[in-house]
Amino acid sequence: MGRRCSKPSCTRPAVATLTYVYADCTAVLGPLATYAEPHCYDLCQAHSERLTAPRGWEVVRLQPDPDALRPSSDDLEALAEAVREAGRPRPEEPPAETPAPPGTLEVTRRGHLRVLRDVDS
Repeated sequence: MGRRCSKPSCTRPAVATLTYVYADCTAVLGPLATYAEPHCYDLCQAHSERLTAPRGWEVVRLQPDPDALRPSSDDLEALAEAVREAGRPRPEEPPAETPAPPGTLEVTRRGHLRVLRDVDS
């Protein structure tokens, strides 16, 4: 279920997000934000069209370019390359050999575990 309009008693789905920039006396109305934020207001189409700001405030309406919202050929090429890369077999690298500490001798090994013995004993 999508987000609803923040206006009391309005049950319509939200299509825009309103944010106030108090330092600039500006109300910014843009496309619906990806996530609901506590200091933003989600508005339905009707309430976003009728929005007015307090006297002395400016309303900035951000209209995204519809073509910019569609996947570009670069996006599709990057996705295809990522899928190809994930499907390529990766050569297995042998684990890096760590020399035994000075004064010890490696007796046996199981996986990544080693049994060391003092040279003096």
